[in-house]
Amino acid sequence: MIGNVYPPENQGKGSLDGGRITEQKPIGLSGEGSAVTRVGPLFYWSWFRSPVEGYIAPHPHQGFEIVTYMIQGKCVHEDSHGTHSILGPGGLQLMRAGSGLTHEELLTGPDAEGFQIWFEPYLRDSLKQNPACRQYRPDSYPVTRIQGGLVKTMIGGSAPTDLSVDVRMLDIQILAGHEARYELKTGRRAAALAVRGAGSFSTEEDSLLFRHRDFMVIDTVLGETISLKAQENVRVILIDVPENPGYPLYSKRP
Repeated sequence: MIGNVYPPENQGKGSLDGGRITEQKPIGLSGEGSAVTRVGPLFYWSWFRSPVEGYIAPHPHQGFEIVTYMIQGKCVHEDSHGTHSILGPGGLQLMRAGSGLTHEELLTGPDAEGFQIWFEPYLRDSLKQNPACRQYRPDSYPVTRIQGGLVKTMIGGSAPTDLSVDVRMLDIQILAGHEARYELKTGRRAAALAVRGAGSFSTEEDSLLFRHRDFMVIDTVLGETISLKAQENVRVILIDVPENPGYPLYSKRP
């Protein structure tokens, strides 16, 4: 296992709506102060919070596939293609921006908290497609019960979320003193964010310690089973992507 831990001071920061929305950016855009700017086709990850209410004015997107996942509070979404949706705790929205659309968002609390995560499909094809926005209920996702915790699969496997990008996204919650095991296959990388608690990612030879709000990027040489061990009650969002998705990524084009 090869891994790096990026504490909050090595992640980007942002704010919106006059500071009513604050962001920690494990993966930020160029110039936003994040030590990590891409993990394969995963190229942006904002962890947002709004104590009372925050509004994001209409703005355009094109080409990319954007996931919004709420931890608590609500996100009200409206877009130029007529979509109106209210996303509550545990709900996920997938916006396939395609040829382009404009949307706006309202976060309502108390203490609204969630993620917006951007993935890059094959842009040559994506830019020709009609945009689409789809919302998924919290109870539509498969949950695996393990001793002392659970693993919810948000993307990949039998999850209903239909990205065109090769992604697996897990929401892992474990009580202190327990562990979850995960196989990271050859040619793939894992990005993980400690939403709550502290623990470690371990193999027989290596261990990567983390605390609340730390961000990790994990690779393997030949594929390995990794143990997520909880020192405290932990909640970790883990995203598994290919290092090379099989098409040219925007930032790597000449």
